[in-house]
Amino acid sequence: MAGKISASMMCADLLHLERDIRLLEQCGVEYLHCDVMDGHFVPNWMLFPDLINRIAAVSSLPLDVHLMIDEPARILPSLALRPGDIVSLHAESTHHLQRALAAVRAQGASPALALNPATPLCMAEEVLPDFDMLLIMTVNPGYAGQKLVPQCIEKIRRARALLDAAGYAGTPIEVDGNCSLENVPKMIQAGAQVIVAGSSSIFDKRLGIAGGVRALRHSMEG
Repeated sequence: MAGKISASMMCADLLHLERDIRLLEQCGVEYLHCDVMDGHFVPNWMLFPDLINRIAAVSSLPLDVHLMIDEPARILPSLALRPGDIVSLHAESTHHLQRALAAVRAQGASPALALNPATPLCMAEEVLPDFDMLLIMTVNPGYAGQKLVPQCIEKIRRARALLDAAGYAGTPIEVDGNCSLENVPKMIQAGAQVIVAGSSSIFDKRLGIAGGVRALRHSMEG
């Protein structure tokens, strides 16, 4: 699987969001990454279901919805999910993880499991059949522009080994957090296949979206 870009919508210009979406489509990004935050699971508020549904209405790109909220299954009925969309939920966010992942699949989207930097990989082992992608957070979630938690690079490597050894070699790893042009080659080398791109790459105002996507593609190629 070649490396794919999931463009972080929280880093786009929210006053000109459709303009930025059209630019991202023209540049060939693979996903639109939509963060949902509740001010409780993480100390921030971000994209609301109505806005995410409007994004889905104006773009055919798959949505990569990242639920950084407590009890994420409660919000699923509010999302107009489509086949090909991905919904990530945090292992730390619910007491009934398998049920929540199954609820995503029942709504027609692909479930993904997200792990915070300090959350052990063993949290994934009991639900391996229940998710289609593993999201490794390389910063503590909640804000853009944070510094990489350095030990997370090795965690990506260990996650790839765990999935492969368990018979899930086809399950991709997504990485979210300070996916800069400097850090991405290390993430790809460790086993990442989907990169959440935000303020440190494709939304770097010095590069512009088109220049940022070109630079990130080059970085992903090593």
